[in-house]
Amino acid sequence: MDFEVMAEGLMFPEGPVVFPDGSVVLVEIRRGTLTRCWGAGRTEVIAELGGGPNGAALGPDGAIWVANNGGMGATGGQWPPSDYSGGRIERVDLATGRFERVFTHCGDRPLNGPNDLVFDRTGGFWFTDFGKMRAHDRDFSSLNYVGAGLDGVRKVHDRVLSYNGVGLSPDETVAYGRHFQRPGLGL
Repeated sequence: MDFEVMAEGLMFPEGPVVFPDGSVVLVEIRRGTLTRCWGAGRTEVIAELGGGPNGAALGPDGAIWVANNGGMGATGGQWPPSDYSGGRIERVDLATGRFERVFTHCGDRPLNGPNDLVFDRTGGFWFTDFGKMRAHDRDFSSLNYVGAGLDGVRKVHDRVLSYNGVGLSPDETVAYGRHFQRPGLGL
């Protein structure tokens, strides 16, 4: 199998979205950006989002939607970390790089660490909120849904330690929240 290196030096890339022109749009968690990789080492920052953009998906509106965990800095027990700017779901216009925070809460509960998202055929999307880990405690994770009308975040399942990724079955009757455990935590 042959591989092509499109870009190097990316800072914790995740959430790749492949476009028909062969370019790949992804988030760089540590850099806080949405970046397009053109191949042959050429990259372009589309938007400087800040925080910790963690997952990306192409929405039915042609924009990139980002699950932003708000920042993950080395806390040393400090909460919030110095780079934390609040968990959120953002929408990025690919043509202009302009972005907006669309959701920061599920009801009256703040989103602490949105991690990944996937759109369904109705135009709604599912996303995980991993939460945050602190020196002596941690948040439960949740699987959430936003309908096509963007009428708010609905928590579908919670009280899980580590929802990371999210995906849908081919017929979209099942949403899968990837459960992630860090080795050595004894969970």
